[in-house]
Amino acid sequence: MLHATTIGDRGSWVLFCHGLFGQGKNWTQVAKGLAERHRVLLLDMPQHGRSPWTSGFDYLDAADQVSSSLGEQVGDEPVAVVGHSMGGKIAMVLALLHPARVERLCVVDVAPVAYRSAHSFDQYVDAMRGLDLEDLTSRAEAELALSQAVPDPVVRGFLLQNLRRHREADRGGPGWYWQPNLEVIGERLDAITGWPAQELAGVAPYDGPVLWVRGERSDYVADEHVAAMAALFPKMRKVTVKGSGHWVHSEQPEAFASVMRAFLGD
Repeated sequence: MLHATTIGDRGSWVLFCHGLFGQGKNWTQVAKGLAERHRVLLLDMPQHGRSPWTSGFDYLDAADQVSSSLGEQVGDEPVAVVGHSMGGKIAMVLALLHPARVERLCVVDVAPVAYRSAHSFDQYVDAMRGLDLEDLTSRAEAELALSQAVPDPVVRGFLLQNLRRHREADRGGPGWYWQPNLEVIGERLDAITGWPAQELAGVAPYDGPVLWVRGERSDYVADEHVAAMAALFPKMRKVTVKGSGHWVHSEQPEAFASVMRAFLGD
């Protein structure tokens, strides 16, 4: 079962699905802003955070795991689902394969298409796997070691949120480890940046309301993607958040909070 955190104790349920190299807790501030009126479920996606590792990754299996975790945490009640990037693709497949689970869907800065570029993800995986964890003495040392491969300090800090210490480390036991399954992620980057169009052929479009959010400065959502989105999600409407890149919720938090309130009907 996927690792889950809940915030809030009243109102309808909202599920957040994070992107590649993320964790459910990345949505904590957004969740706290919704918690007065909603119960928010933050899941660590497959191969990420504190969720268990498996031997592979594909979007259909990931969506099935999310569906099972929803059943465990929420029961049969349909929920509002918000997914960013990789999590947006998982959320879309969830809505297509398990529509009874999804009361409404918000897809943040990703499209139901295969991307030609890995967006530097392969470089990040190589840099993280190349870090000598046995001799690592501090997080600052890890940041310095990653600085050449990951020059953007914001991205580097985001990746380093995945670097953890074993509880025994302070007593001379094992030291550092990465929470994501970097081996599987590296092997399956083509699937992660792709889209399972063949596997979803013949699946009925999702008929619920869909909000498609893009960052103004992001290249993940382009005009040529609209037809693919509309074919699978005919009740889709698109919103562009000005001044934002790919990480809309962290780059423009106030604007994103306003989008969430409109999405949830608050």
